[in-house]
Amino acid sequence: MNYCFLLPLMLGIPLIWPCFTASESSKTEVKHQAGSHLRVKRGWMWNQFFVPEEMNKTDYHIGQLRSDLDNGNNSFQYKLLGAGAGSIFVIDERTGDIYAIQKLDREERSLYTLRAQVIDSTTGRAVEPESEFVIRVSDINDNEPKFLDEPYEAIVPEMSPEGTLVIQVTATDADDPASGNNARLLYSLLQGQPYFSIEPTTGVIRISSKMDRELQDEYWVIIQAKDMIGLPGALSGTTSVLIKLSDVNDNKPIFKERLYRLTVSESAPTGTSIGRIMAYDNDIGENAEMDYSIEDDSQTFDIITNNETQEGIVILKKKVDFEHQNHYLIRANVKNRHVAEHLMEYHVEASTTFVRVQVEDEDEPPVFLLPYYLFEILEESPHGSFVGMVSATDPDQRKSPIRYSITRSKVFSIDDNGTIITTNPLDREISAWYNLSITATEKYNVQQISAVPVYVQVLNINDHAPEFSEYYDSYVCENAGSGQGLFF
Repeated sequence: MNYCFLLPLMLGIPLIWPCFTASESSKTEVKHQAGSHLRVKRGWMWNQFFVPEEMNKTDYHIGQLRSDLDNGNNSFQYKLLGAGAGSIFVIDERTGDIYAIQKLDREERSLYTLRAQVIDSTTGRAVEPESEFVIRVSDINDNEPKFLDEPYEAIVPEMSPEGTLVIQVTATDADDPASGNNARLLYSLLQGQPYFSIEPTTGVIRISSKMDRELQDEYWVIIQAKDMIGLPGALSGTTSVLIKLSDVNDNKPIFKERLYRLTVSESAPTGTSIGRIMAYDNDIGENAEMDYSIEDDSQTFDIITNNETQEGIVILKKKVDFEHQNHYLIRANVKNRHVAEHLMEYHVEASTTFVRVQVEDEDEPPVFLLPYYLFEILEESPHGSFVGMVSATDPDQRKSPIRYSITRSKVFSIDDNGTIITTNPLDREISAWYNLSITATEKYNVQQISAVPVYVQVLNINDHAPEFSEYYDSYVCENAGSGQGLFF
């Protein structure tokens, strides 16, 4: 009888290795020799042996070794030799039944090669030649799937379309892939919906919904792998994947203020930075770099971009005068510096704002009506004679009264109206020109002083009789006639 079909019922497991009987027991050799009787060669009889791993029983029956010479009279003794004999496997010397006395782990060792002997107990001689046989450890589902390459991290551009590949995760199962479904895995998403999905058999993670980095820049996704294709009793393992969104230039810079108010002093020189404006871009890095420009019909102002702070610095392009114009209204524009063609839809219109620049009045020194003055006066004019008049005004809004003075002069004086008069007689023959310096000082702020040159020309009058340069002695003869010249 072939026990191949009884063994699966004894072990309670599916039969996955083909049963067969040893060659010694499956062959009967009949030789015909002249003048002799028939001679039959006998041998071992057994099936291939299996033992399930992780059995808790300490005397698990594996199978039976038997010689076809054994007639059951207990005269034969069976012995087991080889690796594991006596420590892992034992044999009933009378019956040839083999038992496993230790728990086995297929993942450590899946096959044992042993040898068997049968001895006649009465003679002590071997009845059969020593024979080699195999005990295989059959697999049970005792290993959960494990992710060996974690931690997982992936980067994917924001706003990527549905179906975009993110990353592939892979789990391994130490169970026997040839043993049913013990090592057949299915992947599922425990956390990450509705933005991500996973292919059940490959572990490929894909995007299932567009994501905006400006709303959330990273996601933790939890993946589960189940063996036995997810059937009841399956074991599972999990891993996490950190998915980061990289930035794309899908935001244009925007001014948060509709009107910026800046001030500039009318005394500020050209090139002065009068203030900063700033637009905000939710993108990062190169995608947030921007350029500013202004629309200014007066061409009084300009703007430059601070590449480090991404601010627009408003610059005074030419001097301003409070008394001429005390405020300006200009338009400022901003746009991204780097925009890929496929992202132009996000940057159709530039962001604009208005900048009101208020000119601050400064207390400026008095201003003379002329850059210099030229007056004329006759010599010998009496004391207090009118020479001329200068005039200076306060250019500021409050119009401070002006006081005048002459620097170091003993010949002229000036009153608070700017009238210059003489204080001493003038003699053209002594001095024909006078170079004066007139200062104007604000009454309300004596620190504000201006000066102007005044040139006074003294005009000649006929105030001198002719004079000989020396005394002359003359001679004449006593008998000189009428009309005769004198001698000197």
